[in-house]
Amino acid sequence: MKGTLVGLRLNSCGTVETPRLIAKLYLKKSGLPNDSLETIRKSLVHSLGADDDLREFYAMASKDSILKYASSDLYGMHSTSTGDTVFPDAVLAILLQMAPLKRSDEMMDCVIRRYGQVAEFDDKTVPVWPLPQKLCRQDPEILAKTCKIGYRAKRIVNLSKKLVEEGFPSLEELEKMSPEDAKDRLMELPGVGDYSADIINPHGGFPIDVWSVEVFSKLFFSKEPDNNRDAIEKVKKEGVSRWGKWSWMAFFYVVQDLQNLSEQLKMQLRLS
Repeated sequence: MKGTLVGLRLNSCGTVETPRLIAKLYLKKSGLPNDSLETIRKSLVHSLGADDDLREFYAMASKDSILKYASSDLYGMHSTSTGDTVFPDAVLAILLQMAPLKRSDEMMDCVIRRYGQVAEFDDKTVPVWPLPQKLCRQDPEILAKTCKIGYRAKRIVNLSKKLVEEGFPSLEELEKMSPEDAKDRLMELPGVGDYSADIINPHGGFPIDVWSVEVFSKLFFSKEPDNNRDAIEKVKKEGVSRWGKWSWMAFFYVVQDLQNLSEQLKMQLRLS
């Protein structure tokens, strides 16, 4: 967080209606100045999505034939981010490409375990996302073989090199841009196309791929697509038209609530 490795223990002492979290920080070095602690606090609030006002989203969702079930079931859920830089989200987006969620989780877990740091605090051992400075030095072929990530290894190494050698706007800086400009900048990154940019963009997007297109085609049109790849643009257009600026939050709620939606809407919905 803001360039400092921080161990966090979070405890909820509130409710969904009146949320309150107590955060205990563990640092390698003691005696950080107060302004640094305040910077970390603000970063944590933002990463947790705790500063998001979801009232407008819930008002819209309550009138939507799909979202009314998901927003009721998961009421109070906020979208979180992995930190202040685009790197973790960009790597995750690359690992999500052309793979079901279970396979993506396996690849992500391997990359973190084999190349990330390990934080030990509060009697816990927690693996931490690797830094681009480490991954940019890796041989793509070895990375691909070690974590069984195929062509994605070269994209991750090239992404790391660009971020280390050229620099790139932080998520906070991207957030100050228009959604379109932020997406254009993200698509300059190696391995990041339309789908990946929608995942990383702090303004949100509607990231439809060959797996999620089946779910949303059923939800929108009551049938599976004849050809998943050909249906992506149609499904994406429908989602953005239907949910507008709340497209990402709608996507997020739906994919987290597939079992409940399957029961409520009497259809089989799955991402893998």
